[in-house]
Amino acid sequence: IGHRSFRRLTMQPQFKVTGIDHVVFHVKDLARAKNFYIDFLGMTIDHESSWQCFLKCGSQGVALFEVKDNEDVHAGSEVNHMALRLAAGDYERVKATLENAGIKVHGRKNDPHCVYFNDPDGHHLQLLMPNE
Repeated sequence: IGHRSFRRLTMQPQFKVTGIDHVVFHVKDLARAKNFYIDFLGMTIDHESSWQCFLKCGSQGVALFEVKDNEDVHAGSEVNHMALRLAAGDYERVKATLENAGIKVHGRKNDPHCVYFNDPDGHHLQLLMPNE
């Protein structure tokens, strides 16, 4: 059903969504992307093939799909950003860790403790501190 043609059919939901299984990001270099998400952000491999890798972070997942050499990655235009909750850390330490890794960090207007940055393919990520 297209968004323009959707109309409420009943007062009861038709489905019960219990969570997000995974979000897919297209990447240019699967090995580089895996290194970032596993070694830097601490996600774990659920399963993978030569061109895709399904990662776990808690009960949710992130899937990295490598595009062909002639295909482009449209980071930021398909998904605005993905917010990741940290198990531990405070704003200053998290920001310094990212910057020491050569990652440019930016915030959000009127929120001095918001940490946004891009992965190696340009996908926008946000880190949420444990107390938020």
